[in-house]
Amino acid sequence: MNERINISSGAPWEPIAGYSRAVRVGQFIEVAGTTAVDAHGNFFGEGDVGAQTQYVLEKIQHAIEQAGGTMSDVVRTRIFVTDREYMMEVAKVHGKFFGEIMPVSTGVEIGALIDDRLLVEIEASAIISSSSE
Repeated sequence: MNERINISSGAPWEPIAGYSRAVRVGQFIEVAGTTAVDAHGNFFGEGDVGAQTQYVLEKIQHAIEQAGGTMSDVVRTRIFVTDREYMMEVAKVHGKFFGEIMPVSTGVEIGALIDDRLLVEIEASAIISSSSE
């Protein structure tokens, strides 16, 4: 399977900006930076970085599953927080999803995300093993 599969979240801004929630090519799945906003523009967990992280990782899980993978296929996450003080709370939620999987991960403090209500954004990369297909 070397064809390209684009996975949409259904958000109206995807076709405007020209991006997909996730893309699968062969065994590789890349998930775009994901925040706690649904396809209708509703924000989740305002002011609560733990709740936002939970929502984000559930969105990532859904995208990976739509692409034919599982969370156990995730090999890398990139975490962007607007305040380094949030990192421990984010790490705890991340650990609930990945504690046994143990992907490589990067955490970065950034100045801001696209909206001040957003406290965390996460990207993920997955490689589907032959036993998962």
